[in-house]
Amino acid sequence: MSLHVKLDVDGRRSSLQETTQNAFMNTRNTSENELVRRIRAIGTATSRLNSAVRLGIGDDAALFSPQPDYETILTCDWFLEGTHFLRDKHPADSVGWKCLARAVSDIAAIGGEPRCFLLSLALPKTHTTGWLNEFLAGLRRAARKFKCPLAGGDTTRRDEILMNVTVVGEVRSGSALLRSGARPGDIIYVSGRLGEAELGLRRLRSRRRIAKGDARLRKHLYPEPRVALGLWLSQNGTATSMMDLSDGLSTDLTRLCAASGVGARLEASRIPTASKPQRFGVKNVDALDLALNGGDDYELLFTVRPSKTNRVPCTLQGVPLTAIGEIKRGRRLKIVQLEGHETEMRSSGWDPF
Repeated sequence: MSLHVKLDVDGRRSSLQETTQNAFMNTRNTSENELVRRIRAIGTATSRLNSAVRLGIGDDAALFSPQPDYETILTCDWFLEGTHFLRDKHPADSVGWKCLARAVSDIAAIGGEPRCFLLSLALPKTHTTGWLNEFLAGLRRAARKFKCPLAGGDTTRRDEILMNVTVVGEVRSGSALLRSGARPGDIIYVSGRLGEAELGLRRLRSRRRIAKGDARLRKHLYPEPRVALGLWLSQNGTATSMMDLSDGLSTDLTRLCAASGVGARLEASRIPTASKPQRFGVKNVDALDLALNGGDDYELLFTVRPSKTNRVPCTLQGVPLTAIGEIKRGRRLKIVQLEGHETEMRSSGWDPF
């Protein structure tokens, strides 16, 4: 749908068109109009990123034109104050960036490309000025970076800041990579380094003030979904299964194995952990534990047949790709610890419940 407004005006929901018509009759709509105008500016600024959105913000619904021989991907993602970000800790522009990046990562995880997104936003009246400006700046930068224009959404007023992002993507028919495709003997790969986002979060929590531009926080505040890697894997037929790492390797690998009806065996010594975790200024950290159980990495976890591992480069566009284990028969997940002994691997990543 296109952008609708429901800021509790006389207890009813009004569309953008109705709000405009009633602007002179009800002065309480003035700030509402301004909020919608500022959000609409993102749609205008990003409307030329691709031609899939035939009609964006301004009507009752957006129009999307899929490409021939492509399947449409639909995904949505909550981003909630107190659960996913802290109002007094996270810069507003990072909240804008990350709410879109998280959802785009789901598109990357299936091997597709993002085409447009819808934003549903709830916030208190106190945050409709400076905070909202910074939030929209971060969201605009993310939309341009990921070539994913804003097509519409919804707004309302609430004491907590809440947002939901829906992304529409596309993947060539028959080339989508699912969690259910792993087979015994497949080699398990991950992209990037794992645990750096969790380290960034811990640093953010432990400091009263954080220097703007602190590189140690970048992966936590401004994650980059691996769209190019996912697209490459889906188009060249290298991977057999794939998903993104949002809740921690131990949890997400468990999900992939369950979907495929298989088990796995990891080599702890091969898992790419955070480089020099002490530089994050966080005490008493176990880099392997963070890599296994820390969330928010938004790297890709994928499997490859042994006969095709020679196709997988060491890096792709500067992102390292690392073989960390093997898919096994049965349903057990094991890990060979750094000391050499094998243990059961428990799912100990992020769980909102």
